[in-house]
Amino acid sequence: MVAPRPLHDRALDNLRFIRQTMERAGSFTAVPGWGQVAVGATALAAALLAARQPTPELWLATWLGAAIVALAIGGSAMVRKAYAVNDPILSGPGRRFGLSFLPPMVVGGLLTVALYRAGLWHALPGTWLLLYGTGFVTGGAFSVRIVPVMGICFMLAGAVALFGPAAWGNWVMAAGFGGLHIGFGMIIARRYGG
Repeated sequence: MVAPRPLHDRALDNLRFIRQTMERAGSFTAVPGWGQVAVGATALAAALLAARQPTPELWLATWLGAAIVALAIGGSAMVRKAYAVNDPILSGPGRRFGLSFLPPMVVGGLLTVALYRAGLWHALPGTWLLLYGTGFVTGGAFSVRIVPVMGICFMLAGAVALFGPAAWGNWVMAAGFGGLHIGFGMIIARRYGG
């Protein structure tokens, strides 16, 4: 005959369950881990392709094309995961995540145009990484804990790209948009279900 579990063990399990349930209820959990891995893979390919471009305009076009592909991959993966875990995107934590993530992305687009017009190509990688990271830090306030940590890592990479030699920019973006997406995506997929 198996002895019953002590009351305090069951109570601790119940408290852990309640805490996790409350955290999920107030958090946007549909950040797609495997989608992040796919986005990272496209960023690594973009970095290799962009490094071979003979002009800054073609380099920029390569990265902007990669951003469009990443948006399609990430967006569709997020919608699929949100549907699978019954986590609404347009209300509650999903809406707050989006409204916090969107402003840094809009600012990034506007600064891209301004920096392009000014011929400040070397500032684009740092600006993109910093603002993308900022989006994950601010949006991550409404998500699981690892999301803002990922944002801080993107911001650190952005600082390196912004203040390091211009020749590092493309490769810091490969490490950031490629490596960080893949690494954190795998952690998110393992811990938070895909």
